Amino acid sequence: MKKALLVIDMLNDFILDGAPLQVPDAKNIIPNIKREIEKARKDGYPVIYVCDAHDEDDVEFKIWPKHCVKNTEGAKVVDELAPKKDDYIVEKTRYSGFFNTNLNDLLQDLGVDTLIVTGVVTNICVMYTVADAVSLGYKVIVPKDCITGLDEKTHEFGIYQLEKVHMVELI
Repeated sequence: MKKALLVIDMLNDFILDGAPLQVPDAKNIIPNIKREIEKARKDGYPVIYVCDAHDEDDVEFKIWPKHCVKNTEGAKVVDELAPKKDDYIVEKTRYSGFFNTNLNDLLQDLGVDTLIVTGVVTNICVMYTVADAVSLGYKVIVPKDCITGLDEKTHEFGIYQLEKVHMVELI
């Protein structure tokens, strides 16, 4: 089993107070994700940051407030979880970290077959990335204390989908 850790959208525009798409409990999962990052580095498996990186006029802004525009402070990983030089960053423009990105190629090149998935938002970017990962044949593990949603109802829906539909291992 060759693992990789995915850190999804732990970006200023989702985490900081007053951010355009602030996820209410996101700050609370930072220490838990930091634990997983430290474990990955200690055990020698890759840490991959999967990050929203939108154009100024992205179609997604018809649904959501403008957020995570490429090359802005809002699109940067929060300081507490900042990538190191050996980490990987995959930019995405849609919910899934696999859609129109090099994530699958990167994982294949690294020989990864198992993903540990963390980040925000449970029923959106986490769930769509996991759905594609499972469809592509990866084993997926999700530490429940490392994901959160926009609210409790949608978070619980996401957890249900991850467990019952996508059959991931929740720990």
